[in-house]
Amino acid sequence: MQRKNKKIISLQTSDCQIIQLHSSRFQDNHLKSFSLKSASLMVFLLLLLASCQPAGTARLMSYNIRNGVGMDNQRDLQRVADVICAYAPDVVAVQEVDSMTARSKGRDVLGELATLTGMIPVYAPAIDYDGGKYGVGILCRQQPLSVVRHALPGREEERMVVAAEFPDYVFACTHLSLTEADRMLSLPILQEVASRIPSKPFYLAGDFNAELNEDFIRALKDSFTILTDTTVRTFPADVPDITIDYIVCYNKGQQVNGSTGQLVNGSTSQQLNRRMQHVDLLSIASDHRPVCIDIKYRKQ
Repeated sequence: MQRKNKKIISLQTSDCQIIQLHSSRFQDNHLKSFSLKSASLMVFLLLLLASCQPAGTARLMSYNIRNGVGMDNQRDLQRVADVICAYAPDVVAVQEVDSMTARSKGRDVLGELATLTGMIPVYAPAIDYDGGKYGVGILCRQQPLSVVRHALPGREEERMVVAAEFPDYVFACTHLSLTEADRMLSLPILQEVASRIPSKPFYLAGDFNAELNEDFIRALKDSFTILTDTTVRTFPADVPDITIDYIVCYNKGQQVNGSTGQLVNGSTSQQLNRRMQHVDLLSIASDHRPVCIDIKYRKQ
């Protein structure tokens, strides 16, 4: 599937400058007279050169699809796929996904979405349900290097987080509990999963079932930085009036706006919503609206 051209708007400009050190300046007799200050400058320049690695970009998306059932109570995976394709993401965190259940007539929902979007499915069932499974998943353009699945607490139903490692970053999907106490218990688990590959930026996306002013989001922000535009409402899809869907970046020991995971366009969702040809689909394809951002990262 061809991807749509992406207009990247940089919030920061920090182009790497190539520094050439001419050997003629560094003859043996000059080296002997270097001061400590000059040596320190050389170390700084070498570190600067090491940091000037090629940068890559990726579009991250999160979408609670309600198992393909729209606001009109009709199950239509093609509508969901059309929304995803309109955003042209590199990875998608997908929540509320059936696999082989009776209510879905034995369909592999994530697998069908993968076929319709030309992406690779990574499924993570949270519970047994109606003769099959129910959980979350990731759709991605490239095969993950590794995948981690970890159960999360949920008294109304068990929850799940799935993290897929790619060459330059880790992307995870979750759908957190409706209960605040369970969300709080999930936080240290999410932190532990996020810290497993410290050399790569870690992005977590999903339906957190919590608004910005709730205790869980305040606690979350101690170790994660919210990247999506929280003024964009995500639920309910027909007339959204609250924000409970997010994409965040783990910030312990990492510079979120630095070389490990720079946010390129924080208003991607809002801008793409205005540009979508099938904007009416956002209000009917599911009971949530998607969120989407572009990020820039340093290639490993």
